[in-house]
Amino acid sequence: MKTFKKGGIHPPENKSTRDCPIVDMPIPGELRIMLSQCIGVPAKSIVKPGDKIECGQKIAEAAAFVSAPVHSPVNGSVKKIEPTRTPQGIWQESIVITTDSENPVTNPLPRTTDEIETLSPDDIINIVGDCGIVGLGGATFPTKVKLSIPKGKSAEYVLINGAECEPCLTCDDALMRQDAEKIVKGTLLIMKATGAKYGIIGIEENKPDAIKIMSSATDPYPGLKVVTLKKKYPQGGEKQLIYAITGRVVPAGALPIETKCIVDNVATAYAIYDAVYNRRPLTDRIVTVTGKGLSNPGNFRIKNGTSLDDIIKFAGGLPEDTGKIIAGGPMMGRAISSLEASATKGLSGLVILPESESLRKPTQPCIRCARCVSVCPMGLEPYLLMLQADVKKWDDMAANGVMNCLECGCCAYTCPSHRPLLDMIKLGKQELRKKK
Repeated sequence: MKTFKKGGIHPPENKSTRDCPIVDMPIPGELRIMLSQCIGVPAKSIVKPGDKIECGQKIAEAAAFVSAPVHSPVNGSVKKIEPTRTPQGIWQESIVITTDSENPVTNPLPRTTDEIETLSPDDIINIVGDCGIVGLGGATFPTKVKLSIPKGKSAEYVLINGAECEPCLTCDDALMRQDAEKIVKGTLLIMKATGAKYGIIGIEENKPDAIKIMSSATDPYPGLKVVTLKKKYPQGGEKQLIYAITGRVVPAGALPIETKCIVDNVATAYAIYDAVYNRRPLTDRIVTVTGKGLSNPGNFRIKNGTSLDDIIKFAGGLPEDTGKIIAGGPMMGRAISSLEASATKGLSGLVILPESESLRKPTQPCIRCARCVSVCPMGLEPYLLMLQADVKKWDDMAANGVMNCLECGCCAYTCPSHRPLLDMIKLGKQELRKKK
């Protein structure tokens, strides 16, 4: 079984929704669509209050090369355009849409087999861009940019991330078990778009059903296969996945294409299939909603712009002893500040934690155990970076490789003194970005 070599941890899985099928959440009467849906420049609205809009219609266009358009998930009308809080409480522009209750969604005619076969690599990349597809593993990097290989570079491997190493989340597992053939077809489209000869889908060993189903779906294609990965966090990191599957190392500060690899999430491959085959832009995704006190946890297909409050109500309502709600998984996710925020393309999960598991333990002095060093998958010295952040030695942090940090949280998780290592590292990275 393959895995990465340096660092890593084995937190409890807590994947209580692993056997839950994908359930479509009812379409809300109102959606708040954020204009900032990816890493990069927020999209620019091209509609105004009072406009009638159709399901799948572009309502905001990409505002830069690293940006992605946004589309309406429903038929309806633009109610207003106003600032809305993100899950972390930051005000950002959003488009509020009132859903047509009598005719909420319509589906375009799929492309024919002949139409799909005649698509060129550039055609596929342009469709991906026009449909607003971003990385659905959490980073939300515009997929069109990732597939647009720079001159002088080439791709040999397309690696599809089915590791889902983050505790609690099972949305990718559910998607692989339910829509394996569509993920495979999406992978083949990525291979055609990038000219890659091989496609490899990496899945952790704790998903035996997904491994079996995906392996069966790849059997007819000689250049495509499934590789079983050892259960280890953060197996799904791009650099860790590349090393685990190919043995290649991404140089510090470089992109995966330097190793002739393109890495995409299984949900991204599915979205590419949907865009090319069914002409459907990215307007919904699978979200895991889980927590010990929930009465109806599961993996739900949710429309972009659905309020977090509505999502949690669909999962059974907020338990009385709730202390914290995390958007994403417990390792790399972030606590939300308001249930009035809405779902975005990057929302992979909502983890409801009881009060007893939500409070930080008191910070103690560093005992020089070096556990944070031994678990860092990037070979950094988190204890040192935190000390430098404490005294605002930003340049020293840069010299010690802080920008290579994955923000995976292994250091903070393993620290016996409960020191806020990751928080201070994030602060240092933020300050260094300001200086550019």
